[in-house]
Amino acid sequence: MTTKNPTRVNCGVVVSVRGGVVDIRFDANLPPIYSLLHAQEGKIVIEVLAQLDEHRVRGIALTPTQGLARGNAVEDTGGPLKAPVGKEILSRMFDVFGNAIDRQAALSGVEWRSVHRAPPPLARRSTKSEIFETGIKVIDVLAPLERGGKAGLFGGAGVGKTVLLTEMIHNMIGHQEGVSIFCGIGERCREGEELHREMKNAGVLKNMVMIFGQMNEPPGSRFRVGHAALTMAEYFRDDQHRDVLLLIDNIFRFIQAGMEVSGLMGQMPSRLGYQPTMGTELSQLEERIANTDAGAITSIQAVYVPADDFTDPAAVHTFSHLSASIVLSRKRASEGLYPAIDPLQSGSKMATPGIVGQRHYTLAQKIRRTLAQYSELKDIIAMLGLEQLSPDDRDVVARARRLERFLTQPFFTTEQFTGLKGKLVSLEDALDGCERILLDEFKDYPERALYMIGTIDEAKKKAKPGTKNPPKVEHANDSHET
Repeated sequence: MTTKNPTRVNCGVVVSVRGGVVDIRFDANLPPIYSLLHAQEGKIVIEVLAQLDEHRVRGIALTPTQGLARGNAVEDTGGPLKAPVGKEILSRMFDVFGNAIDRQAALSGVEWRSVHRAPPPLARRSTKSEIFETGIKVIDVLAPLERGGKAGLFGGAGVGKTVLLTEMIHNMIGHQEGVSIFCGIGERCREGEELHREMKNAGVLKNMVMIFGQMNEPPGSRFRVGHAALTMAEYFRDDQHRDVLLLIDNIFRFIQAGMEVSGLMGQMPSRLGYQPTMGTELSQLEERIANTDAGAITSIQAVYVPADDFTDPAAVHTFSHLSASIVLSRKRASEGLYPAIDPLQSGSKMATPGIVGQRHYTLAQKIRRTLAQYSELKDIIAMLGLEQLSPDDRDVVARARRLERFLTQPFFTTEQFTGLKGKLVSLEDALDGCERILLDEFKDYPERALYMIGTIDEAKKKAKPGTKNPPKVEHANDSHET
């Protein structure tokens, strides 16, 4: 936990304890907002959130309050919550206080910085819009990420969300010499352990930091873990001048923790029970994620949408900060089309001619149009069969199915399970492949030749032209072209 200020000890007395909310009386000096207080020899940590009058403050406990009673002594640490920064934090796993929770040696030689920091000023922000290349074809072509931007990752359980995050971490570290920080907000305990093990096995842990505020921890702890992760990310961006990939799972649980804190503090709830300060709290976190003259923090955030209602205030406020949305589809996962990203629902504000270029923009539009036409034709094929389609529509189906298979990709982090060597595909190679498929260069190649490959030229090695594989749609009564 944070170190005490040795110059003075400002002591107070607990006046009341209501769950995680503690009122403390100080007769000498009233601690400022965000000060950290220790009770019971540092076992209980309280953060000051309000000054009630000239002698009393109200704080939220960041640890369980069992055993805390009226009349207990409380010490002011003389500073806010702090997070460790430095090269020594790489490959380690922490809790919100900066304690190592990976059963390894204690930290040494690190600097401690306040988690409450201002966003970079406008004068330092980069005005240039740049693409953040992930090496994953379907993202780079159809939903390009912004360097220093924020992308939302929408997906349920079992559709490949963690695998996709792991692959992005691998590509970021292995090919862009960046740092990855994984922040688990309200994570299940087993998920943190599993992710740590997977990262270690994939060999990407050495340039990575993991920090967790787990599901069983008090709301104050979960509410601050995102700020602690950002403080670490800002060190690598501003001091080390390195690009940082910040993964947050799950941003909705940050809002949820803020709602619990607000309720405990006695604030009047806003619409649907959310805290009245939700917009401000989310902005304070999101605005620190930025592209500056020193480097960039690019964030990918898992977003849970309550009851699939996109008009929910939590979803609306989160969307206003995102520059790209990546939607994972259970249907595509069931068809074995990994990564299971839905190309029609996913999108990006970066996909404009002025940023990605005219060729990329035009190609992306053609790909979307082809896949949308195929989606409309599926019902007709299911009822009447493929042979009832016009020759033009059959060509559209053939192109769409080859595009779908070309946009699959073997991952480095799944090599041990699939036996397929991982591929990192440049944006130019991905665009070239899609363009050649749309020009019918591969219409005489079987569809399986384009499945799970890197660049399009690998299809020529997998199969020789002439072995025609007619388009087929998965449903109960398939009709095949003869």
